[in-house]
Amino acid sequence: MPQTSDPDSGAPVVVGGQRPHDDNLPPGVSGEDGLLFRIIKDRRVAFLFVGGLNTAIGTMWFLLFDWWLGTKWNGYGHYPALVLTYIVSILCAFVLYRRIVFKVHGNVLRDLARFSTVYISAFAINLVLLWVMVHVFHWHPFLSQCLITFVTTVLSWVGHNRYSFRRPTVEDDAPTAAPGAQSLTVRPQEK
Repeated sequence: MPQTSDPDSGAPVVVGGQRPHDDNLPPGVSGEDGLLFRIIKDRRVAFLFVGGLNTAIGTMWFLLFDWWLGTKWNGYGHYPALVLTYIVSILCAFVLYRRIVFKVHGNVLRDLARFSTVYISAFAINLVLLWVMVHVFHWHPFLSQCLITFVTTVLSWVGHNRYSFRRPTVEDDAPTAAPGAQSLTVRPQEK
């Protein structure tokens, strides 16, 4: 791919939509830039935009499911509502991040498993904090969920940035050599 430099910043600009190697990207992110990144031009902003969009979508789902289930089971219907919200939010966020921001290919099940691990960790924290805020402090479930969302958003961003879409490098894939054997490291050719 032909490559030039941005006259203002000196950063590499690639003609044809393929991104150059950038040390600020999460490990293993490759492929063409996603639609949102072509518009916004800063992956961190695009990542946070999609996270904010998914948070808004998830909040709407929580309102809907909580309206439907919140008063059931002696006031414990907030928890099934939260479970349903997380299931829908995980699938929605996975598609948005994968297709719009990172545009990674292959390893769908592994990526979904890693992505889900980050969200399930945030879910466990969310569940505990929601119980404490609603049943100990007697706060309104929606207000509680809004406050908790800030904490889980930060945790999710760090997890997805460093884990969810990571691709192993060539060195990570190399088999471990027997003791005393010489090791050979294969590196991709520079173009």
